[in-house]
Amino acid sequence: MSSDLYAKEYIKNLSQLKSLVPEQMKTYRDFSAAVFSEGALSKREKELIAVAITHVTECPYCIDFHTKAAKKAGATLEELAEAVFVTVAVEAGGAITHSTHVHHTKQKDASDVLYSRSNLQHVGQLETLTPEGFSGYQAFSAAAVKVGNLSAKFKEIIAVAVANATQCPYCIDVHTKKAEQLGATNEELAEAIMVTSVVRAGGAYVHMANMIQSYREEE
Repeated sequence: MSSDLYAKEYIKNLSQLKSLVPEQMKTYRDFSAAVFSEGALSKREKELIAVAITHVTECPYCIDFHTKAAKKAGATLEELAEAVFVTVAVEAGGAITHSTHVHHTKQKDASDVLYSRSNLQHVGQLETLTPEGFSGYQAFSAAAVKVGNLSAKFKEIIAVAVANATQCPYCIDVHTKKAEQLGATNEELAEAIMVTSVVRAGGAYVHMANMIQSYREEE
């Protein structure tokens, strides 16, 4: 029995799926191929988004695969680092915006609606209670989405994709509006969200390599 839960050679186990679940394998591959085809977003842009999403799902197989695919599509290491820092910023923002629920809970007459846009007015509580920490977050968040090797518009498209991956309604709302303000089209946002969908699915798919390995070890 291997002591390494994440060994690259385990990926070979996925070849068995073609015979175990042929219909599911074909439709999954067709789904992935359709999502990563050129459209409103280029193959390079889609792979950059994919790498950002793999850092939400924290799947090492997916990080490896999509980083190599992004490099092959022409993405630079600087671009990849900027894309992942968008993920870092959105993850941080999700914690910040969800802090509003703490304030909500402490209100005796709080509404039964847990997710209301008006909740965001309470984000300022963090700035009051932890001014230095909140100031640090604001500076970091601004740096993560400003123009660099990637445009501000594309970073907000990534942010929308990440927000859908983290399933933070506040983040989806905020970053969708920012993306549209910067000129992102409905088609670009839709394609970015589809990349999120296939990469999240891919995390579950590729971990079947570990399932098969574990099953074999018990034979």
